[in-house]
Order: sequence, then structure tokens, then C-alpha cells
Amino acid sequence: LVKFSKPETSYDELEGLTRDAEKILQRLGLPYRVVVLCTGDMGFASAKTYDIEVWLPGQGKYREISSCSNFEDFQARRANIKYKPKDGGKPRFVHTLNGSGLAVGRTVVAILENYQQEDGSVVIPEALRPYMRGLEKIQKSNMKG
Repeated sequence: LVKFSKPETSYDELEGLTRDAEKILQRLGLPYRVVVLCTGDMGFASAKTYDIEVWLPGQGKYREISSCSNFEDFQARRANIKYKPKDGGKPRFVHTLNGSGLAVGRTVVAILENYQQEDGSVVIPEALRPYMRGLEKIQKSNMKG
């Protein structure tokens, strides 16, 4: 996910980008946390980065599933990406933001681990049931082949 923003709204946009990723995890009912990275853990170009980490019971720890960053005007200066203010002022560099969405493989693992039952079956999260033809649980008896 990539966003261009005016400098004065880029940090609000970062919060929105992060909330969008969080909403998916909330709809899936997966336990997660949001971590603000320290400068030593951020990429060279980033001014602020959030990692979203999902709980994986099989590993007994949280693992990164998404990352959202504000690069301010770092990338825009390199690519010379500007906009003209409506008031007619001189062109200004945009701020660029990036969000990785959710890592698909890790999301599937998180669903399987967090929804697995004692008998080995896996309850399908409510939000996914319409895409599973109403199936509520994956178990040996409803698997073909």
C-alpha cells in the first residue's frame, strides 16, 4: 500500500494506514499488538514505522505480520515528486507512506494456530465464512481425498 500525502497530514495518514491493517486482524479475531520501532530498527529512509505483530501460539510469541512507515519527503526528493498548493504557493515535496498489508502466509498460519481445537479441527473465523460456503469448521470429516 502506497500513499502520497501533504506534509501536514502525513502522520494522520500513517495512523490511518496502520488502522486499516489492524481492522483486518480485528475482523479475523486474531490477537495482535502494534509496536513503534526505534530508529535503530527502522529502515534508512523511514521517519516513523509501526510493526503490527500477530500472536502465534505454536511459537509462543508475536511475529511481524505488517509494517507501516512514513518516509516524509525522503523518497519524494529522490524522485522529485511535488504538488502545487491550492493557494498558489511554490511547489512542495509530498510525503510518501508505505504499508505492507498483511503477509498472507503468516496470516494463514495465525488463523490455523489461533483457531485450532483440541481435536485438531480449525474453527473458521466469522469474517471468512461467507467465502467458505458457510463452512464453520475445517475437520477431517469435511475434507475430500
